[in-house]
Amino acid sequence: MSPAAPGFLGSHMCEELLRRGHRVICVDNFETGSLRNIAHIRQPEFTLMNVDIIEPYFVDEPVDFVYHLASPASPIDYLRLPLHTLKVGSYGTHHTLGLAKQHRARFLLASTSEVYGDPQVHPQPETYWGHVNPIGPRGVYDEAKRYAEALTMAYHTQQGVDTSMVRIFNTYGPRMRPHDGRAIPTFLRQALQDRPITVFGEGKQTRSFCYVDDLIRGIIGLAESGYHEPVNIGNPDEFTLLELAETVVEVTGSRSEIVFEALPTDDPQVRQPDITRAKDLLGWQPEVVLRDGLQKTIELAGVEGLVGARR
Repeated sequence: MSPAAPGFLGSHMCEELLRRGHRVICVDNFETGSLRNIAHIRQPEFTLMNVDIIEPYFVDEPVDFVYHLASPASPIDYLRLPLHTLKVGSYGTHHTLGLAKQHRARFLLASTSEVYGDPQVHPQPETYWGHVNPIGPRGVYDEAKRYAEALTMAYHTQQGVDTSMVRIFNTYGPRMRPHDGRAIPTFLRQALQDRPITVFGEGKQTRSFCYVDDLIRGIIGLAESGYHEPVNIGNPDEFTLLELAETVVEVTGSRSEIVFEALPTDDPQVRQPDITRAKDLLGWQPEVVLRDGLQKTIELAGVEGLVGARR
């Protein structure tokens, strides 16, 4: 049995774990997740718990794996919920590690490439300690994840919990929230409505975009590996945000023009994973290139799912 959560990534994780024959308990308070993401799952092996993990919680049946994917993750969410974001990274991680300890389960922390901050090493290997502004607007998310990593390692070294940590790079696919503020859902929503596509700064900052199916495959591989140190899971193909905007216009056939807005504070200028560790340990590398992934996202989510109504 494997607990997971019904946000964008968590809902895909639930589906894949069920497909592989697991019983799944899905745990969420739906602050940023959505019941729509799991409404189609009606298998007897699937159970939903409406719980805020910043409070203690318990599962009264055997547990083999605990996937801790909970956290506000988009800038819109963690700027709206700064204290809750910090509590999920601290109390929530503590309670979820406690669940894994109680059941002697393998624990996986979903960390983030944001632990590298605005990196001074490029591409970013797991050995890089990062360049984070702890009191900037992004600090609540970055430091919550950095603390969660430290807590996870402490539980492993002092409490003997079988832990793992994945550092997730920019991910996209069906069930992204259209108004969550991140580049791909924003650009797709604007392009599908033929509205101006808003690029921050000059669009020279880079990101590396991984399709959700590739990411989930990598996360499960890491959870099953027995490895304890952090592992980058992401697509090493690097694009400027201007290149991304141009690709979205081409894929959608949009009439949108690209416009430029002021660069947000502490916006990382580069982001690209070094995935040597994932290749060597897990035999993992992404399979879906950006253009194909965007087309799959549009086909599977549909225009209504990508445009949506503001939450």
